[in-house]
Amino acid sequence: MPPVVLVAVGVHGLAKQGLSALDVGWLAVTVLLGVAFGAVRAATTVLYARNGVLWQRYTAKTLVVWVATFAAGVGVGALAITVGMHPEARSMPLSIGVGLLGEALVVLLRSRVAGVPLSTGKR
Repeated sequence: MPPVVLVAVGVHGLAKQGLSALDVGWLAVTVLLGVAFGAVRAATTVLYARNGVLWQRYTAKTLVVWVATFAAGVGVGALAITVGMHPEARSMPLSIGVGLLGEALVVLLRSRVAGVPLSTGKR
């Protein structure tokens, strides 16, 4: 489960840092934004049943949300550093991981509503 691994790597890397309260606050903001953008991204995907399992396909809207996610991450990161967050307190693996987790949770919920099991990816 790659998103969980990315989150674990990010948290492990941050555990070695001497994080200030400001750092933790900005990390919380970026985690919430990552999950939210992941959820929005998942809403732009197409889910369809094939051979009795549910498959996911990205759309052009998904690409737009990826670009917006990247832009927002750069903007929020720059703002955080401007107001005093330590640059070392930013974690790319954590940011990517929480975004993918947000996406996965929404896709999982949508699959439950559809009543079709998710594909394991094996063809």
